[in-house]
Amino acid sequence: MHRLLTTASASLQFRTRPTNTNEHRNDPITRGDLAYETYGAPSPATTVIVANGGQASRTGKSKNVKPDASWGMGAQVADMEAVRAKFDFQKFDLVGDSYGGLLAMAYAAAHPKHIEKLILSDSAAPAWKDIVRVLPNVYPDVLERIAAREKTSFGSPNAADQRIRDHFLMLFYSEANHDAYLAGVKDLESVPQVSDAVQKANRTLDLTPELPKFKFPTMVITGRFDMNFTPITAWNIYKAIPGAKFIVFEKSGHLPSYEEPDKYVQVV
Repeated sequence: MHRLLTTASASLQFRTRPTNTNEHRNDPITRGDLAYETYGAPSPATTVIVANGGQASRTGKSKNVKPDASWGMGAQVADMEAVRAKFDFQKFDLVGDSYGGLLAMAYAAAHPKHIEKLILSDSAAPAWKDIVRVLPNVYPDVLERIAAREKTSFGSPNAADQRIRDHFLMLFYSEANHDAYLAGVKDLESVPQVSDAVQKANRTLDLTPELPKFKFPTMVITGRFDMNFTPITAWNIYKAIPGAKFIVFEKSGHLPSYEEPDKYVQVV
């Protein structure tokens, strides 16, 4: 399988447990040079494009991003389409994880002819207003400790990275998985300004009317204990897409691909 890993917004987030073959390239697009990574080697198998989560995370591999570059969903979809066109993929499987699920839905709505199969993994809701989060209700003690620490670390060069690490405290079913995951990442490279810009640009976005139009096979995945985008979010997406499949990972939080990798590979 030839897997292409990409996110839009002229940014690229890390992915754990990559395959052995890994190439990184920068290619000119309208807003700058879009970074992407390829995994595996070309084969007759269907290509997979993965839109990662974390609209506030970037590795800095994208270059020459224009100061006035749009963070709107239309621009992000155009980024993904530029990558597809570069490789001339006529059909591909599209996986959207977390925030990447919102981008995947937007791309699928704009370019349905290129979608072989759509997989939405612990995806954001199709509209910001419909995102259901319960972190304050489940982790009030953790959030209080985070707030207290942020008061003392405000302005620190490590504050943004610590903030996203604190957020990850609440994303796992297993504490051991949480510890192992973060131990393997030196720098999550969170950029709060990116998150703010993306949310502001897409505040009124609502893809809900587009979901019933999806005619391609769609799978909606959720971790049973996802407190970031709760299972009801995945359930509502599943109910809106004709013929979609709904899969629950019973021992996962927001990252079933990490917490139950064997099942995830089998299912996907």
